[in-house]
Amino acid sequence: MGQKINPLGFRLGATQGHHSVWFAQPKNYSEDLQEDQKIRDCIKNYVQKNLKISSNVEGIARIEIQKRIDLIQVIIYMGFPKLLIEERTRKIEELQFNVQKELNCVNRKLNIAITKIVNPYSHPNILAEFIAGQLKNRVSFRKAMKKAIELTEQAGTKGIQVQIAGRIDGKEIARVEWIREGRVPLQTIRAKIDYCSYAVRTIYGVLGIKIWIFVDEE
Repeated sequence: MGQKINPLGFRLGATQGHHSVWFAQPKNYSEDLQEDQKIRDCIKNYVQKNLKISSNVEGIARIEIQKRIDLIQVIIYMGFPKLLIEERTRKIEELQFNVQKELNCVNRKLNIAITKIVNPYSHPNILAEFIAGQLKNRVSFRKAMKKAIELTEQAGTKGIQVQIAGRIDGKEIARVEWIREGRVPLQTIRAKIDYCSYAVRTIYGVLGIKIWIFVDEE
């Protein structure tokens, strides 16, 4: 049967780049990898804590990390940077301080920049957060999926596939439901496809959301 590979890793070097750019000796590699994970977790937690109650969407599309000998450069791509920018400098300084405390890096400078995304809903992570928020509020999953697809179509993408798995609508038996709109050519390496998988904790168990978005062909 057809085996699924992660579309991002499959396209590395063709249409996808790495989200972390640094070089490490083999014996330090694992430490650096864990450090990256710590930075990402710390930023996500901070954004979640400082969210306005009204919106469930964190709006972080991706976090890119570049490391040099004396500098860690973190770029946060956000769909709705209002969440952090309102008191911009203070919030970012606070975030930098938090991350530095988490890493306790003495001899390296940390630099955090925020970049705004033009069409937030053409990014699978932001879309997954939107669907997750809907599912937590007990909206029926089909409605949530259709709404998500509408949002991406407005953002001008060529195709999208959304899959939800687990105890959907609280049913006893877990199942997988999916829906596709437009074309999603997963076999074509030239096709730039964004992908994310996201876990939602609902009252009756964990649901998995997977989203493939076909952006364009190179």
